[in-house]
This record gives sequence, C-alpha cells and structure tokens, in this order.
Amino acid sequence: MKIEEYDAVIVGAGLSGLRAALELSDKWNVVIISKVHPVRSHSGAAQGGINASLGNTEKGKEDSTERHSFDTVYGSDYLADQDVVQFMCEEAPKIVIEFESMGAPFSRLDSGLIAQRPFGGAGFPRTCYASDRTGHALLHTLYEQCIHKNVKFYDEFFLVDLIKVEDQVTGILAMDMASGELIIFRSGYVILATGGFGRTYKRSTNAIINTGDGVGAAFRAGVPMQDCEFVQFHPTTLFGTNILITEGARGEGGYLFNKDGERFMKNVAAKAMELAPRDIVARAIETEVREGRGFEDAYVHLDLTHLGAERIKERLPGIREICIDFAGVDPIREPIPVQPGQHYSMGGIATKYDGDYCETPLSGLYAVGETASISVHGANRLGGNSLLETSVFGRYVGRKLLEKGLATLPSNDKVVQSEENALREIENLFRRWNTNTGKKPVEIREEMGETLDTKVGVFRTEEELQKAYDKLVNLQKDFENVQLPTSEKEFNFGILRTLELRNMIDIATVTAYAALWRKESRGAHSRIDYPTRNDEEYLTHSLVFKTEDGLELKTKPVKLGKFEVKERVY
Repeated sequence: MKIEEYDAVIVGAGLSGLRAALELSDKWNVVIISKVHPVRSHSGAAQGGINASLGNTEKGKEDSTERHSFDTVYGSDYLADQDVVQFMCEEAPKIVIEFESMGAPFSRLDSGLIAQRPFGGAGFPRTCYASDRTGHALLHTLYEQCIHKNVKFYDEFFLVDLIKVEDQVTGILAMDMASGELIIFRSGYVILATGGFGRTYKRSTNAIINTGDGVGAAFRAGVPMQDCEFVQFHPTTLFGTNILITEGARGEGGYLFNKDGERFMKNVAAKAMELAPRDIVARAIETEVREGRGFEDAYVHLDLTHLGAERIKERLPGIREICIDFAGVDPIREPIPVQPGQHYSMGGIATKYDGDYCETPLSGLYAVGETASISVHGANRLGGNSLLETSVFGRYVGRKLLEKGLATLPSNDKVVQSEENALREIENLFRRWNTNTGKKPVEIREEMGETLDTKVGVFRTEEELQKAYDKLVNLQKDFENVQLPTSEKEFNFGILRTLELRNMIDIATVTAYAALWRKESRGAHSRIDYPTRNDEEYLTHSLVFKTEDGLELKTKPVKLGKFEVKERVY
C-alpha cells in the first residue's frame, strides 16, 4: 500500500483548488490531486466574466459592494446566506485586482481600466472579462503562479473515497488512472474542490469530468448534501450540442426571438428583458417552446447580427467559433439556435460549521467552489458570481487553515486501520463488478440522464418528481449488480466511468428527493403544482443525509440580514 503524507491535500485543480494551494504553498507541504491536467479543469469553460463592483464604466460608477450584495441576494430568491454574500462581494474588487497583478489579461476600456459588461440580474455593468474566455485566462494565470511556487500536482489521479477515523478526516484513497494503482494520500486537512455534478443530466453545458466526485465521496462519508433541488439551467446553450453560449452575448446586446419574430422577454421581464436572471430567462424560453412558438418545437433564436462584425470579433470571438464549428452558423450573419440546458449546481456539500464558511461537519474536511453549498447563490446564481466564488473562497480556505495551524491526526494504529479498510472495500467492489451479471454502467447512466432531463427539469410536478425518484432508487439497486471487467487496471476507463457513476447516482437521487420535498417555486426550482414562493414553510436550506434506511431530510435556517425578503420583480 503506497502512502503519501502532506500537510493538506487538495482535490481538484480548477480555480478553487489552485487558489487554495497558492495560499498554502509558502508555508505548508501541499498537493493537488486532479483527474485531468489543471488547465483542462472546467473553470476554463467559464466564458462571460467575474463580478466586482469596480465602477469602471460611466453606467457603473455608482456601483458598490452593497449593491452587488443586494443583487446577489435578490437574484438568489432570498435563499442565499446574507453574511457570506456580503463577505464575497466585499472581497470581489480585491480578488480582481489580485488577478490583474498576477498578469491576468483582462479586456480593457479606452481609459485603460478593466472592462466591465452588464450581466443578468445586475443593476450595473459589473462583470470583468477577458473577451469571452475569462475562465480560461484566470485558470492559466493561477496555474502559472502555482508552478512558480512549486506546488506539487498529481495529474490524472481519481478520488475514490475519503478516509476518516470517527469524525476526523485522515486523507483520501485515490487511483492512478494510468496504472490503476490505489494510493493513500494521508493528511489531517482535505479540501474538496472537484466542481459540480452537471453530468448527472444528459443535456448539460458541463464537461464530461463534472461527475460530482467530491460530493459523492463526502456524502458516503456522512456529510449532508445541501440545496440539491436547485439546479441552474442556462437559458442559452447551443441547440444540438448544448455547448454554452455565454450570458456575455446578451450582455453585449443580444436579443432573444421566437419563431414569430417576437422579443418575448418583454412579456416576462419588461425592464430587464434579456438580462433578467437566468432562472427567469430559462423558463421564458422553455415556455415559448412548450406553447409552440419555438423553432422545430425545440429552440429560440439569439440574435447578435445587429452588433456588427467588429464588435462580435472583439468581444465574442470564442462564441463565433463555437457557432461556426458546431452549428454551421456565423452569428455575424444569422441568429444562433439556443435552448436551456443544465449548467450549474447551487447545491452541494453542506458547509458553514463552527463559524467557518467552508468547513464541513467532518473535522478537517473543507469544500469550496461548485462542490460546496456555502450558500452565496441560494436558489439561483447570478452570472459572473461563480468565478468570483471560486477565487474568493479558495483564498479564504487557505488563509483559514494557516490560522488554525497544522492538524494532528489520530493514533497511527487507527489511521492505518481505516486506510486498510478503505482499500479492502474498494478492492472487494472491483471484484464484485468483475463477476456481476447485471446492467452495464452505460445503460444506467443513460437512464439516469434521461430521467433527470425529462422529469427534474426547468418545470417540475409532484407526479413527475415521484416517478423520477422511484426510477433513480431502482437504478441504484441496478448499480449494486453492475457488470464491468476489472481484472486489467491499466488505463481502464470503464472503471473510472463506473466510479463516477457511483457518485452520480447518489447525487441524482438526492436531487429528485429534495425537489419532491420542496413544495414551492423559488429561483431555479419551478413547481407547476406549487407556482408561488412559500416563505413561511420553505425559507430554509434542505439537508439530505445518507442513512442505513435510505435518505433523510432535515433543514437549516437561512442566514437573513439587512436585505428584507420581498417578491422578485424584473
């Protein structure tokens, strides 16, 4: 049994993981475990930008951290925790300036200041951007800094399970994807930064790697999942492939049209129009399609042609390339076919224990970024706040651990025993997969994705959610008898995909379970049978626990504050 020991183990090499490692690297021996090369992390797919109340434009000069906080809470349908929202928004200008000082190539105004564009749900042009490749630019910037600081990376290693002794994390069990070797990374601190779990859905903007590995591992270790009913459907994904078409396209002035040539957002959000929050725009598009006003009963048009070739080439070059390569459409000359698709998970690992924004109930285990539900997004995330969250809380968790000092592990005998148990359990699992006679993993995954797409989508009902939950419970039973050749471990991507499915099937079931429980419409969770928000009963976070008898749901109060709860109107 190979064992590596570190002061802190970070799982995930996106912006959250890289920023945490950068903060810890000067003083501690840290390592980043990633199942892809760091610059292939899904943070690089973020197109539109990162929010900060810099006030660099004429229209944004009255912006403030207070206004940013209000827009975030308002956009969240009041389910975001206001204390942590305020912290994030206050840190936003500092984190953007820090990126600039590291050499991040932000787009510029004529004045030389960082350019800012309007995004949905924001009262001002607040989103700082690097053309339409902001995540890519920031990811490379942080990776360069980590290389400069000699941060150690284990690329193409997969998180299999957390290892713990009682209520203390002691490390992780990981698999070298090339050799199939199982390795223990021992530490009293583990930071999960593994991203979201969008690939539980079939129609998603997420990369194939977004399978909720950290969330699944934490859930099996007894950590609850929070607010998983809140799934963000991005309004504008490219019809046919569901590749993301950035909100920046609408921020630059793009219009949405139905097949009758009507700018239908005027009927939904007359003031904000195309720049209403994502949940509102996604529902508006879905309604147009359902009521027969979509093209081919499937999509609407996002029209950029009036922006002109020069502006599109300067501000949205990546979007133009995507449209030409994947849809045969040049947005300079013709509109883009778009439809809603799963995009982001507001829910995730429950955090905020003992006054620490990123700490979980399992001592020494931290979660950050889309993996976590710190709750800065509540029931609906505003565009531009996800890159911000990753960077702010990646830095935060690094600083917090340095303040706490190095962790003390339990007795060596207990640690070794827990490691041996974890290793034995997964080896037994591989043996069972090799001799089982049930379904193949791909069959279960296809059924899971189809179930979520059709029954836990933009609009939801009691009947459909119950069918989804029942189906997913049955798929979990099917997974117990899944068949897969495991005798050859080297580059066995069948094992990897099945380990991913092990995480996803749990998360998918929790998503349907929590959505069935929440009998109201709030943010991205839209119940046709309960069309209004119910603050009296449901102004609360959902916590779903894994028990021997199945799932158990508890609630946690929302942290309210200076912003009074009221109806959202755009």
